[in-house]
This record gives sequence, structure tokens and C-alpha cells, in this order.
Amino acid sequence: MTAIAVLGSTNMDLVAYVARAPGRGETVTGREFRTVPGGKGANQAVAAARAGGEVVMIGAVGTDEYGSLLRTNLEHAGVDTELLHTVAGPSGTAHIVVDDEGANAIVVIPGANGSVTALGPGGQAAVAAAGLLLLQLELPMTAVTEAARTAKTHGVRTILTPSSPVQPLPSGLLDAVDLLIPNEHEAAELTGYEEPHAAAQILLREVPEVVITLGRKGCLYAARGSEPVLFPAPEVTAVDTTGAGDTFVGTLAVALGEGRAVPEAVAWASSAAALCVQRPGASTSMPYRSEIGAA
Repeated sequence: MTAIAVLGSTNMDLVAYVARAPGRGETVTGREFRTVPGGKGANQAVAAARAGGEVVMIGAVGTDEYGSLLRTNLEHAGVDTELLHTVAGPSGTAHIVVDDEGANAIVVIPGANGSVTALGPGGQAAVAAAGLLLLQLELPMTAVTEAARTAKTHGVRTILTPSSPVQPLPSGLLDAVDLLIPNEHEAAELTGYEEPHAAAQILLREVPEVVITLGRKGCLYAARGSEPVLFPAPEVTAVDTTGAGDTFVGTLAVALGEGRAVPEAVAWASSAAALCVQRPGASTSMPYRSEIGAA
């Protein structure tokens, strides 16, 4: 079983479903509201656990009602929450608007996530013992960089999702990242190039491998010393794209940890993401290993 450590955010997603998102200064009437456990770190942890990984979550929740619900959701997915600390104050929240095309707009309020400024002894030990480390940017950069450096010291493969939101990445972090997984918009912001192939070549100056996710167009894999490969996405009708990228990353981590070749791993992760977008919600929409297909 793939041992995966996730250092990341745990948020409660407050999701409004609308025909179309409101413009600036505009009010629209929604058709439904849901409260769904989320956060990029927690989402990736749930996706990896459901795909068959042995996952430990490192982060923080608040002392509010959301904190208890978020912890319970992770534990029900089979995620180890011993290092998910409880701190005084509110948990993180994400305020999400989803339109009829499945597209979303999100405002994240860090809450307890902002307290995670360092890895701590328990976190260091968990990272050192893992096969892979998953990182995002919804925690303070000091903790993210420390985790990546710790993983590098112990030979642990590190995968970084450079959001949310995308921001300049310090060299001390990038030097310790093995695989960078931005979406096409994040790749453009990081490099100044909107064309994914061009963006990938710029990113390869900083990290050995890159996967740029392209939504319904699939994803582009690029590695130093080899030709980029474009992988198509399964054709499905999207209901809600929230959490699709995290599903892809968590499932991909499990596949890579099991030693699968990149084409097989990407195809498997793409199948999981395709299942996710056909269901509402983030963590609640993530598929189990038995649903994804050949394993």
C-alpha cells in the first residue's frame, strides 16, 4: 500500500449552485446550497485514501462545529488524523459558486489553516516515513517549504499543486519538488506563457517533471530529457468541477507510489477525475478504487 503524507488545508466548502455566476455588483438567485467538507489538502488526502493509499493528514482545524465535521469526514475516508491539530478559533472555509456548466469561483478564508507555520516533530517524522508527500499552497509558505525540504532530505517524492491561489514559488521550495501539477491557468501565471507546451518547458527549468491539467482537454506531461505527451480526458458531462484537480492528484500519487508507468498512472487518475465531475461536491464526489476501473 502506498504511504502518503499530506500537508495541507482542511476547509468546509459552502457551495451555492446557480444558473450563472453573478457579475460584480449583481445579485442572482441560486437553486441549492450545500455544506461539504473540503480544502485542497483534505481533498487530496480523501482522494488518495479512497484510491487505496495509506494516508496521514498534517494540518489544523478550529474549535467550531466545522472542525469536528472535517475531522470525522477524513477519518471516515480512512485518513489518519493524529497530526490534524485543533486550534482555538474558526476552521477554514471556502465559499464556492458553481454554475450550470459545472464551472466554479471560490473565495477561501484560511481560519485554522493559517496557524500551520511549521511542520513540528510529529509532522517531520510522518513526512520522513512516507513514500510520497503531497503539498499545496493553502497553508503558510514556511510550513510548505519545510515539508518539501524534509522530504528531500529523506528521499521522499514530493508533488506540489501550486494553488490556491497561485503565487510566486521560492527556489528553496522548487528545489525540493519532484513533480509540479498546475492547471493551465496556474501554469500561465507562473511562466507568463498561455500555451501549455511553452509553459511546461519553462517550469522544467525548476522541477524535473510537470503535469499541466487542461480540464476537458486532458493533461500535458513533460519531463526533462523527453518529449511532452498530451493525454486526452474521458468525455463526460460535468455537473461540478470542484475537487476534480485534487481527485486527479491524490489518485495519481497512489498510482505512482505503486510503481505504475506514467501513461497508466495518468489514465487512471483521469478516470477518477472524470467520475468526480459527474457528481456534486468536492470530497463527497471522489470515487473509490473499485469505481475507478482497472487497478
